[in-house]
Amino acid sequence: MNEKGINLMHIESRPSRLNNQEFEFFISVDTSYSKSLDEVIEGLRTEISGHVHELSRNKQKDTVPWFPNDIQDLDRFANQILSYGSELDSDHPGFTDPVYRTRRKEFADIAYNYRHGQVIPKVEYTAEEKATWSTVFNELKTLYPTHACREHNRVFPLLEQYCGYRQDNIPQLEDISRYLQSCTGFRLRPVAGLLSSRDFLAGLAFRVFHSTQYIRHQSKPMYTPEPDICHELLGHVPLFADPTFAQFSQEIGLASLGAPDEYIERLATVYWFTVEFGLCKQGSEIKAYGAGLLSSFGELQYCLTDKPKIQPFDPAKTSLQKYPITEFQPIYFVAESFDDAKERVRRFADTIPRPFSVRYNAYTQSIEVLDNTQQLRNLADNISGEIGILCNALRKME
Repeated sequence: MNEKGINLMHIESRPSRLNNQEFEFFISVDTSYSKSLDEVIEGLRTEISGHVHELSRNKQKDTVPWFPNDIQDLDRFANQILSYGSELDSDHPGFTDPVYRTRRKEFADIAYNYRHGQVIPKVEYTAEEKATWSTVFNELKTLYPTHACREHNRVFPLLEQYCGYRQDNIPQLEDISRYLQSCTGFRLRPVAGLLSSRDFLAGLAFRVFHSTQYIRHQSKPMYTPEPDICHELLGHVPLFADPTFAQFSQEIGLASLGAPDEYIERLATVYWFTVEFGLCKQGSEIKAYGAGLLSSFGELQYCLTDKPKIQPFDPAKTSLQKYPITEFQPIYFVAESFDDAKERVRRFADTIPRPFSVRYNAYTQSIEVLDNTQQLRNLADNISGEIGILCNALRKME
């Protein structure tokens, strides 16, 4: 590649999902000073016996950088996790537990082999795993009536009724995903570990939430160094069944598509202080709606005391706030409402430097790039049709 002026920036390998005797290689290169990438790719295709796929390419001359346009495009990066998966860091509670590590590989294999449109495989959880879930479930449920927002408390009984939420049962992702689709169009997708901010936010644009399926180590049921199924199902899922919150989450995802790296970092920070650790006003009280709070017994209590600093949610300022990831947050941001937060995120998205706008088409489950007159005409026609329905309904109500 040096001969072509191409710099190798990153390379990683893993056993092939299709043939455990082979390996898959992911390579990232810098071609800032070369126009020979196509030539190199064609050369590789003729020289090696395997397949060569180009996942994405950013060219300065491109008006629109690559991002997933179709919901099936999420398959292209869903397994490019940043940490954990079937491997654990040395400070992880399960690092020295061979049984737990083997179990984690089983969960990772499910995620690695999953493709959009498939049924999410059912997991038979062990007695130890159910006991860990039970401890977390029972402790948190005592706090929800007084600490969680009304939207969370409205949906939680429905999840118990329709999705198997019980202290002695860990719900299945497929059952929950189907229920969420019937409520707001959101769906779950299994993932082996942490995705990059860009990839994770891109999923939200399609109303897809990448969810882990494994559970924290039984030695520390009230602690986890990573998102696990307790965090996902108790913290995130209830609010994805709320239409206003679902739209708010999707707005953050849509704003990320094609955004420069520095704005991805800012959007990820907005996500952190809202979807993960957000507070909101409800009447004269402040309640928690962030999943990191709703899945942490200790921090859910702490966040509503006078110990942390509380500030109003303003994406322009919130997106620049530094935060710790291994301790309680010293500062939280309070939204006036989900609708208000959604409008603020939309206005913040307007400041992101990209020469196009995007719209999610729920019928085709694809992203429409609004950068030409025909796309704008199509959008205008759709809006006109919706306004006609609205006017007709109003006349009948009168």
